[in-house]
Amino acid sequence: MNNLGFAKIYTAAKRQNLRNERNVRKNCIFAPQIQSQMNIYKADLHTHTLFSPCGDLDMTPENIISIALEKGLDVIAITDHNATRHCRLAEHYSHNRDIFVLCGAEVTTKEEAHCLAYFGDHESLDKFQKYLDEHLPDIPNDPEFFGDQVQIDEEMNIVYEEPKLLTSAIDQNVNQIADKVHELGGLFVPAHVDKMKNSLIAQLGFIPFDLEYDAVELSKHGDKDEILKVHKYLKNKMFTRSSDAHQPDVIGTAPCYLKMETRSFDEIRKALHGEDGREVLLTLDH
Repeated sequence: MNNLGFAKIYTAAKRQNLRNERNVRKNCIFAPQIQSQMNIYKADLHTHTLFSPCGDLDMTPENIISIALEKGLDVIAITDHNATRHCRLAEHYSHNRDIFVLCGAEVTTKEEAHCLAYFGDHESLDKFQKYLDEHLPDIPNDPEFFGDQVQIDEEMNIVYEEPKLLTSAIDQNVNQIADKVHELGGLFVPAHVDKMKNSLIAQLGFIPFDLEYDAVELSKHGDKDEILKVHKYLKNKMFTRSSDAHQPDVIGTAPCYLKMETRSFDEIRKALHGEDGREVLLTLDH
């Protein structure tokens, strides 16, 4: 090949390289990065309505939302025992009000341990309710002894009464429940791990190392540092704190603080995982 042939090939290749470079620049975004604005949201991530047999009859979804607002809460979770049936009604009362409702349930595992499950959409919530119905044992509730288990509507009419005792342990172990929650896109949090009754640590002595969970919850008087002295494997886990309110005056008495951009299920997920600058603070002195 003569020099003229080489020159043509070189020129053609150079032109193609320039075209490629222009295309790369065209498809790149050179806008300056804007840092997300983080806000602090006061949250109570564990409350019970009157649907729980141990819940006060004044713990209607409407009252819970009103009291939560009075207490300055920005986020409230509805977590009845082995049930999600009052979540939608609580959401109804939160509409056009400055509060976010996190929907879920407090599940009693086969090990008699309490764990929290949270969901971001109604479809997942309904599927989890079906799962709970299928696995709750057929032990009848005695309202005179354990308390009523009634679901109400907006007019305070009783629309359903659960015949099975909701505080019973379902026939699924903690790993099976966590797997189901995550299969549905939910969040799984062992509840009040500092308590000496109905917590995973109380029942098993530890949190299983093969368990997939998103955070751990402390009760009102739980001490994170004391927990970590014994359970060092929790050092990289996010801790929450909640009231576990069964009575109106307990709502919001043990809040945690969610540092995140806005109030949404995805933002809460990020906060529990400590992602993208989101986190959970046990106090504002953190």
